[in-house]
Amino acid sequence: MTLIRPADAPKTILIVIGTRPEAIKLFPVIHALQRQPGVRLSICVTGQHGQLVADILAMAGITPDWDLAALHPGQSLDALLARLVPALGKVMDDVRPDWVLVHGDTLSALAGALAAHFRGIRIAHVEAGLRSGDLWAPTPEEAIRKMLAALAECHFAPTHTAAAALRSENVGPKAIYVTGNTGIDALLSTRAYVQTAPQVLAAVDALLQPFAGRRLMAVTVHRRENQGRPLATIAAGLAHLAARPDVALIYPLHPNPDIRRVMHAQLGQCPNVALIEPLDYPSFVALLDRVDLVLTDSGGIQEEAPALGKPVLVVRDRTERPEGLAAGTALLVGTQSAQIVAAVTQLLEDAQAYAQMARAHNPYGDGKAADQIARILVHES
Repeated sequence: MTLIRPADAPKTILIVIGTRPEAIKLFPVIHALQRQPGVRLSICVTGQHGQLVADILAMAGITPDWDLAALHPGQSLDALLARLVPALGKVMDDVRPDWVLVHGDTLSALAGALAAHFRGIRIAHVEAGLRSGDLWAPTPEEAIRKMLAALAECHFAPTHTAAAALRSENVGPKAIYVTGNTGIDALLSTRAYVQTAPQVLAAVDALLQPFAGRRLMAVTVHRRENQGRPLATIAAGLAHLAARPDVALIYPLHPNPDIRRVMHAQLGQCPNVALIEPLDYPSFVALLDRVDLVLTDSGGIQEEAPALGKPVLVVRDRTERPEGLAAGTALLVGTQSAQIVAAVTQLLEDAQAYAQMARAHNPYGDGKAADQIARILVHES
């Protein structure tokens, strides 16, 4: 049974946040909804990324109303989902929202959508319609995206390609809104903040100072499907590149001990590699702003780096963000050492190839997605 409220009653929206990327991409939406009259906003963090989410929300001046602290060490994906669905359901029973807003392709988003569906609460999905075309790459994200498309009533697609993917799965066109990606909103506002935060700039400058005069490359590798042999071949390619005297690699390491072990073994003794702890978001934005190019398997960075004019080499075999490939801002290089080395070498040694990628149009939005989402959600019947 769907909850019914008088037409003049405040609209109640519950936002579910589980991971650091969700916090980054949803804080502009929260700010936009806070500016809308007639909105009662509740924010629930699930604890999937714990302190990483807390740091982002604190930076954005946001205090969550609920913290489920649901993640336990060594917890399996199905066990986490089993904890999250009833916990979020209890929150919804207390809040009685008109809408539950979820983002992306995480277990927290799926749990929020399931709990809402069981209660007849309308579901809105931010960053809807991303597809790799392979149910197992990435896993479980691709499957979660498809499940969310079946559950949501309002789909905020970041691009026309994402909207077309939803239509191909029989999502009604009237339920799809192309808004751009809220990650660009977050990036641009954080970049502006960084320019007024001398402590952030000083820390990043100190990190880069030992590598003055070298071409700088930011590296992030963490995806589940790249662990094992792909991770080893990626690391070997990075070690080959690190042997160049004109290059420096800045690599904020993922907390996963398997990733750390492989990368320390291959890169730990390289003098022009900085294996560092994960950076807070403002510091990472400042780093992106200063490097020459980016090598990553991250989804969000495929969107962020082009907005700063940084070529992106994607160390995956498939991507759910084909717009960057089509625009020329990103290049899919796979996980084999030789391919990685060849692609990076071309950008380092071919000024025209570098300029073509650095100057390519960013297809992911203009930084106004959050305001569009807030207006649409508030005025939906």
